[in-house]
Amino acid sequence: MTTRIEARFAKLKEEGRPALVTFVMAGDPDHATALEIVRALPDAGADVIELGMPFSDPMADGPAIQKAGLRALKAGESLKKTLSLVTDFRRGDTETPIILMGYFNPIYVYGVEAFVKDALVAGVDGLIVVDLPPEMDEELCLPALQAGLNFVRLATPTTDDKRLPAVLKNTSGFVYYVSITGITGSAAPDSGKVAAAVARIKRHTDLPVCVGFGVRTAEQAAEIGRGADGVVVGSALVSAIEASLEDGGGAAAVSSVTGIVSRLAAGVRGARLAKA
Repeated sequence: MTTRIEARFAKLKEEGRPALVTFVMAGDPDHATALEIVRALPDAGADVIELGMPFSDPMADGPAIQKAGLRALKAGESLKKTLSLVTDFRRGDTETPIILMGYFNPIYVYGVEAFVKDALVAGVDGLIVVDLPPEMDEELCLPALQAGLNFVRLATPTTDDKRLPAVLKNTSGFVYYVSITGITGSAAPDSGKVAAAVARIKRHTDLPVCVGFGVRTAEQAAEIGRGADGVVVGSALVSAIEASLEDGGGAAAVSSVTGIVSRLAAGVRGARLAKA
């Protein structure tokens, strides 16, 4: 059975353009506003939505996403509420892929079997769990794949050709290439190095390769999109949400995020045209 993620990338391949993958934190700045933001993302130009699962010790995340997770937790967000957010989103959108991204601890506490079941019922399409290496696939990856969820794995600049087969073995949906070493949002990616890295990964897999970490502008999105199947943007969006709190959050947060996404979408949609 084809998942929403696989169907979306197949459609975009036909259109000849990369995907815009947007990350926001569930429950940031509060549950109701987060739901409105997620509902607005597809019309703004998001092709795939990554939804962060708030966690108190997000070791791979930079300051912007760390603060987003803490705001969400302070506002009462939980994994159960995050799944309910997906359920509410699905009432109005049955096509846009949603991937839950975060750390294993909240899933472990929830219970892997119950989580996988509830995620499917809610309408989740895939998982990115940054602290579960391939050696721990039996913990979550394999049960998720067997249930019909995609399991997206991260590759980094330090993932060499010897390590790549292990990383790719049970990966599905797409490969998430982390374009820089370090934490999220900490530097701008080098488009030339990224294109070479994507090409190297593609020699090992037929899966789409999406690039994230450090993309903030339409110009960067277009440059990265010329050499990748998707561009992931997160820190720029959660930073906009934080800035909107000075204006009271709510509608200001939705407007700020959708404005940025619209500009990024324009960059991504011109990426392949510019290459032609």
